[in-house]
Amino acid sequence: MNALLYGLVVIIWGTTWIAIFLQQGPVPAPVSIFWRFALATVAMMLILLAQRKLRALPLRDHLFCLLQGCCVFGFNFWCFYTAAAWISTGLESVIFSMAVLFNAINSYLFFGQKPPARFFVAAILGLTGIVTLFWQDLVNSGWSITLLMGIGLSALGTLGFSFGNMISLRHQRKGLETITTNSWAMLYGTLIMGAIGLLRGDDFTPQWTASYLGALVYLALFGSVIGFGAYFTLVGRIGPSKAAYSTLLFPLVALTVSTFFEGYIWHFNGVAGLLLILTGNLVMFTRPENWLGGRGTRRKANAC
Repeated sequence: MNALLYGLVVIIWGTTWIAIFLQQGPVPAPVSIFWRFALATVAMMLILLAQRKLRALPLRDHLFCLLQGCCVFGFNFWCFYTAAAWISTGLESVIFSMAVLFNAINSYLFFGQKPPARFFVAAILGLTGIVTLFWQDLVNSGWSITLLMGIGLSALGTLGFSFGNMISLRHQRKGLETITTNSWAMLYGTLIMGAIGLLRGDDFTPQWTASYLGALVYLALFGSVIGFGAYFTLVGRIGPSKAAYSTLLFPLVALTVSTFFEGYIWHFNGVAGLLLILTGNLVMFTRPENWLGGRGTRRKANAC
């Protein structure tokens, strides 16, 4: 079951990034996010009501769902949609793969789960990989402020996603059903993005093109309903740090798609940076005894 959930997350989330690229244009980001999650929320609520699985929640849990909606179904995507105007969505997905490190830190801060010693090795590899990945572009652009903003917003969106992971884990530790809390959080995220759009005076008319509408439907049904459902189910089954292992693979899918649709060019520094980041993620999920052979090294690793 876990393998199936991993596969769904990798394939779906590896391809949703290009759908975000297809939504770049005249429609403001909060409006695109609003329509995406409005469609997803309607679908989720109808499914739950038809199956009589929509559970009532205490006010305190609703407030946490509201916070989760801000983190996972709202402001984090505003960061990603905005950043897509400045860096390729494939590169955004690589930065997003750093969620494994954010999850390790936040699990310690919120639940007292001390990260293993290998976390520091993974963090160094990941940060070095990010610098390597973007170094040539930064130098060639004269340290462009928009490129730096794209990187920073992608990292900020990833941090928001990680906070949402922690809230989802909190729900599941209380015995709340993932599908119910996800639906309420998605509803609140939709309402928040809608309110922001109204306050900004945005036009809520979508772009009536096949690419925009097709991307909208794919993001709503596959990226949101199926993708988030599979991911947060993984969080409940194996924990947020291990669930984020899926981020080791989907950047490869996203960058491959970006190569064909966004014209991403594979330079040496890009390949080296990607390998460093993926290696850092892999280190996070590999126990020392799995990559240090022999009885003596295993005993030494276990003593660390």
